[in-house]
Amino acid sequence: NRIKKKDDNVLAIPSIPNPFPELCCSPFASVLSASLLPKATSRKKQVIKVYSEDDTSRALEVPSDITARDVCQLLILKNHYIDDHSWTLFEQLTHTGLGRAIEDHELVMEVQSNWVMEEENKLYFRKNYAKYEFFKNPLSFFPDHMISFPSETNAAVSHTGILQMFLSSSTYPEIHGYLHAKEQGKKSWKKLYFLLRRSGLYFSTKGTSKEPRHLQFFCEFSNSDMYMSLTGKKISGAPTNYGFCFKPNKSGGTRDLKQLCADDEQSRTCWMTAIRLLKYGMQLYQNYMQPYQGRSGCSPLNITSMKSISENSLVAMDFSGDRSRIIENPTEALSVAVEEGLAWRRRGCLRLNSHGSPIALSNMGMSIHRSQSWFHHKISREEAQRLILQHGLVDGVFLVRDSQSNPKTFVLSLGHGLKIKHFQIVPLEDDGKLFYTLDDGHTRFTDLIQLVEFYQLNKGVLPCKLKHYCARIAL
Repeated sequence: NRIKKKDDNVLAIPSIPNPFPELCCSPFASVLSASLLPKATSRKKQVIKVYSEDDTSRALEVPSDITARDVCQLLILKNHYIDDHSWTLFEQLTHTGLGRAIEDHELVMEVQSNWVMEEENKLYFRKNYAKYEFFKNPLSFFPDHMISFPSETNAAVSHTGILQMFLSSSTYPEIHGYLHAKEQGKKSWKKLYFLLRRSGLYFSTKGTSKEPRHLQFFCEFSNSDMYMSLTGKKISGAPTNYGFCFKPNKSGGTRDLKQLCADDEQSRTCWMTAIRLLKYGMQLYQNYMQPYQGRSGCSPLNITSMKSISENSLVAMDFSGDRSRIIENPTEALSVAVEEGLAWRRRGCLRLNSHGSPIALSNMGMSIHRSQSWFHHKISREEAQRLILQHGLVDGVFLVRDSQSNPKTFVLSLGHGLKIKHFQIVPLEDDGKLFYTLDDGHTRFTDLIQLVEFYQLNKGVLPCKLKHYCARIAL
């Protein structure tokens, strides 16, 4: 009677001796990963298609419980991209002109299960530098005139204090302001005073009154997702281009959409950020902290002011003498940079073209920028603004493009202060040499690469340094 009864319903079977114990002691046993061995219960797999900005696509066979972050990690590895924690899976609803960045923890199959079969909805793999920017710079996302704190909060609230209140289960800041709301079943829009509280989104039926009898419930967020309008005024007839809406999870048409529209980008960003924090709470912070876990000095809310090591440590150096020295004079630093740039391009001109002859310096200077990821050839002002918005409207996100009004000039499109600004890059000829300038010739560059590199290190006449470039990636 080797099988003994355990409890009432479970049979305890004695272990069987291993006939090949020497295999268990192999020095190579640690090389075998559990993921390489067949699993007893394999997860169900499905195929998803992911698109890039140039509309190339890649089909992936993935487990049914894969998250958006895992899909991004898979594509980063397959394409050998650098993981800077800004890659995002983006959901685009083609028929309704809506889109949203899927949160890192969301299950991709659940997102697709809400799609209507006849609609050609897509998943995009792209950069989104603004995904967790509010953790680093919350004061830019929550302007004073749109946020109120509980009455017991008497002292001034710090930037980390704002986030702690959003993530707290006991207190929650109130977001308030005017929004345009589309009336259900009608084409008309009405401007109302809205309030965001922990219990949901409300609007006042009497001006800006916050009395309970004047507040009418508008929407809660547990069974719906928030989308940004990608088409502006075209489909919905919104009064401005800063629209967003709430779509019930199992709804495909526009009938059940609760559509809103802000007066400017700062207002829309504030509302949408606060609603994300209200819906997901600490989960968002865990998503943000996940890439930093295990690093020293990364206690909660301690990385809000973190900058890259290179940004803090880059200085101009002179290595021409016996000992290197730091160049503290900005004028001297600029002249050294120009000389180094010219020397680098002279050395680069020694390379041969396809016919075996050296590339002319003038031709190289004219077209060298075309190979750069930040350069977008003949795109319109509107297309440039759309690309920057897609990549996340944070300070320093930029691209360079051809000017449509003047074929000989270029335009630097730059995001700053939740706005997109455009700066003309003018060619300047001096003593038979061609230069490029942003400041009427005070600072000159031999080509666009040198110009971009300079403003990545120096703010100059720009409102901020160039930090993140917009690129059309391919899968």
